Amino acid sequence: MPRINLLPWREAERKKRQRDFGVALVGGVVIAIVCVLGTIFVFSQMIENQDIRNARLTTEIKKVDEKIEKIADLERRKERLLARMEIIEQLQKSRPEIVHLFDEMARQIPEGVYLTGMKQTGSKVEVRGIAQSSTRVSALMRQVDASDWMADPEVERVETTTSGASRQAEFIVNLKQEHKVDGEEEQE
Repeated sequence: MPRINLLPWREAERKKRQRDFGVALVGGVVIAIVCVLGTIFVFSQMIENQDIRNARLTTEIKKVDEKIEKIADLERRKERLLARMEIIEQLQKSRPEIVHLFDEMARQIPEGVYLTGMKQTGSKVEVRGIAQSSTRVSALMRQVDASDWMADPEVERVETTTSGASRQAEFIVNLKQEHKVDGEEEQE
């Protein structure tokens, strides 16, 4: 007689496969959730680390910007100081020139010419005075032209006026002060 198994083994096998499938499905879902959460955690850590680096870079950039501003301020100060030093150096070099100018004026003024004022603007000198005659003014201009410290005399005005019984010439002469180089000055 043939053996006939009347137990519902197929049904039990199907339930076992469904249970195994459910366990595998739940395990897969759990593993997928863990993987997604792990990936989210890793990326959030990477973003947080990058934010920390960005914050540090921002603070360092601010520090560098402050240093650059200080350097720029120091450069401006340096430029101002160098400009001042250059002005002082020019003044130191030109300091004896005014002495030479006055000395030369005293030597070159001919007899009969009296100065009433001098005004210097840069290297231009305006000389005002009174002379006994206009020929004395011409003599002054020749003397100035022959001078080492003065050049380019130009008459701006000569007016002959009468003061009592005598006549005199009021004049304004413009001239240029010559600047000597250090080596030229030492040779004299």
